Amino acid sequence: MKKNEFSEEREKIVAEAIRPVATELRLIDAADFIALLRFESYASLADLVESAAELYFLPGTVNFGLGGNYTLDWNSLPEIVLDLELKPRGVTVYARLVLAGETAGLEISHINFQQPSKDPDENTAFLAKSLEEAKFAKSYPLPLAS
Repeated sequence: MKKNEFSEEREKIVAEAIRPVATELRLIDAADFIALLRFESYASLADLVESAAELYFLPGTVNFGLGGNYTLDWNSLPEIVLDLELKPRGVTVYARLVLAGETAGLEISHINFQQPSKDPDENTAFLAKSLEEAKFAKSYPLPLAS
């Protein structure tokens, strides 16, 4: 995706929304991901992503995309890259989820709004609202201890 002034904010919105899914995926051993990617077992990868997402999003919201990649060298920790498609109401987001060491990251490749507004801020707000509506379990702030 060609980066613009709205890209960073939209990536933050999507990354925060799928953070619990990334956390679930990090429970899977990196060697398993590498084996599945190496042998192009994309149906198995799709099942893993779907299983991780089903606890947090409505069915069909978070899907494995067209593939992925890995980096595994002698002098570094493994890095797994998974292509994801997020399909909340009215928008499709194509992104790459990077799982590495102690961190995870997200890069959006493309966003397709079904009925885009001429105002990019409205599109960004719609993306956030649509992702929130697609969550299976709503999260609420913890009460402050008194």
